[in-house]
Parts: sequence; structure tokens; C-alpha cells
Amino acid sequence: MPLSILLNGAKGRMGEAIARTAGELGLSIGAALDAGDDVAHHLPTTDVIIDFSSHRATPALLDLAVTHRKPIVIGTTGHSADEKAHLMKIAGKVPCVWAGNFSVGVNLLFALTRRASAVLGSDYDAEVVEMHHRFKKDAPSGTAARLLEIILEERKLDASALRHGREGITGERTAGEVGIHALRGGDVVGDHTVMFAALGERIELTHKASDRGIFARGALRAAQWIVHQPAGVYDMQDVLGLK
Repeated sequence: MPLSILLNGAKGRMGEAIARTAGELGLSIGAALDAGDDVAHHLPTTDVIIDFSSHRATPALLDLAVTHRKPIVIGTTGHSADEKAHLMKIAGKVPCVWAGNFSVGVNLLFALTRRASAVLGSDYDAEVVEMHHRFKKDAPSGTAARLLEIILEERKLDASALRHGREGITGERTAGEVGIHALRGGDVVGDHTVMFAALGERIELTHKASDRGIFARGALRAAQWIVHQPAGVYDMQDVLGLK
């Protein structure tokens, strides 16, 4: 029997891409749901949840996943740091893949960013630039947020080091700050660049997505993987064996 998926957020761009791609991989969308639909009604007849809806839906959805002991893949972004920390404690009660980006290439970018952050000292100024379509509601993107987390972790900095854009008389850039810049326009699927700039040289790591199919395939790959895992919170680095 093919894996039966409860897809939450089915009417969104990612939801539609996942529904299209599932058939190509021999997977079944057992329930395609959106805001206002009764998720609990469909859980007994599905094997795993994939959620690309709204960050506001995550708490109730995780509670249902725990109650029904269902593995879950979460791709929804827009949670505050405190909210995400709280929700991840709940998510750890079931097998859960929680990722800001499901692309194989982006997850390689995560690994390369970690390595570059570890090798390059504070004399290399770190900046992250992301661009998405005009319809995206949150900023920075989940992918950019993860890139920032990696840089802060490797440089042993906290969130106070982040500079969300710059305006006015800001003074000279300090060695301990990390810049983040969110661009919005047109139909851009997702561009991310991590820049390390020193006096005399600059290293740039860039990933550009042109088709949402890459994220859909990654999310479906995560769903196939997570149903065989014990309870805990994983990311795409785990799914792809990059750790």
C-alpha cells in the first residue's frame, strides 16, 4: 500500500506542488485540507502529516499529531523564536521533520555555511540576503532564518547580533554583527546568498530556486523517511544524511 498523506495547506503554492508531485513518486494524498477543514476526522486513515499552512495552525496540528501518534513534516514558517522553541518540545513527542527548506541544494548550502562560519574568523563580515515573490507574508524566510542560526551558533553569538537591514546614521559596521536583508518582488521562488566579506576578498555562497518541485520532492522524501524513525525532532540534514 502506498504511503497515505494528510496534506494540510493544500490550497497554497507549496501544497499544490506537493499534490502534483506525490503521484510521480507513487505516494497517495489521502486528505488534502486547508483552513477550516476537520483534520482530526482524517487522521485515522492517513499515515503521516505534511503541513505547509500557516504558523497559526501549528500548535493545534501538533496537539492532534501527538494525540493520534502521527509522524509529521512541518514546512510552515513565520514562528517567533520563543514560539518555535515551545512547539519543538511538543513536536519531539512524535517523529517530526521540521525544516525551513526541503531542497537538497539548500541543505547543502546549510552545511557549507556552517563550515565557512567555522573557518572564517570575525574579520569576515557575515551578511545574508534573500529574495522571494511578492506574495510571501513573512520575513526573513525560514531558510534565511536557519542560515542565520548556523552563523550565530558557529560564532557563539545570540540574536542581539542580528541587523535587519540598515537605515540612517548607523555608524561603522561592528565585527560582531550579522546582517539580514529580505527582498520581495515578482514571482521569485527563492534566492539565498550568504556573504563573508573581509578586507581584500569576499566569499559568496548562493542558491537559487526556479521550481517549487524541488521543495515538494524534498518534503515527500522527508515524509517517507520520518515514518520509520523514533519520536524526536529532525531536519533535512538528518533526512539526507548530511550530519
